[in-house]
Amino acid sequence: MSEITYTLLGDGSSDKALVPIINWTLERHFPDLIIQSQWADFSQLRNPPPINQLSKRIAVALQLFPCNWLFVHRDAEKQTVEMRQQEIDDAWREQKKTASQYQIVSVIPVRMTEAWLLIDEQAIRVAAANPSGKQRIQLPSVRLLESLSDPKNKLKQLLREASGLQGRRLQQFNESKAIQLVAQNIQDFSALKNLSAYAQFEEMVKRLPSPFL
Repeated sequence: MSEITYTLLGDGSSDKALVPIINWTLERHFPDLIIQSQWADFSQLRNPPPINQLSKRIAVALQLFPCNWLFVHRDAEKQTVEMRQQEIDDAWREQKKTASQYQIVSVIPVRMTEAWLLIDEQAIRVAAANPSGKQRIQLPSVRLLESLSDPKNKLKQLLREASGLQGRRLQQFNESKAIQLVAQNIQDFSALKNLSAYAQFEEMVKRLPSPFL
């Protein structure tokens, strides 16, 4: 089997939660490839490229984390998916002359990454270290995920509820670590196919040419 490496360039460390989603999607469209993932971690750089200079961030990611495919994440937040896509396109256009051998894929969840994790109750319970808990947690309807105003806060709320913790132990609960565990414990992301932003992402994945053809 052939092997490809991709790099995920995100806005912050919480966006590593997208790796299991990307892997799941790639495995379904490229079943004959061995997939290796990399996170473009700039945290150890003395002078990391500013968050608002996406073109520079792309250049540094490709230099430090060589790959076949580059996945660039931007949350839509208060912008439209189309506006974020244009931002990525413009940044890539500045780099393409010297990086034409790479393929780029945009990853733009509506609002925030966490909206794509609100699909699996048991994964949330496992991430909250209380897999057999009986506390009732109410996930939003999948069709409403893209209209949530603050998916991150909603996911944190559900994790706290699922943990069953109270008082000081609840205050010590590591929500950021738990969010990463939610992504790692979801086995099937098929529910995301009902979301327009994921459908757009998947279409870009489908168009990726194999680097070995």
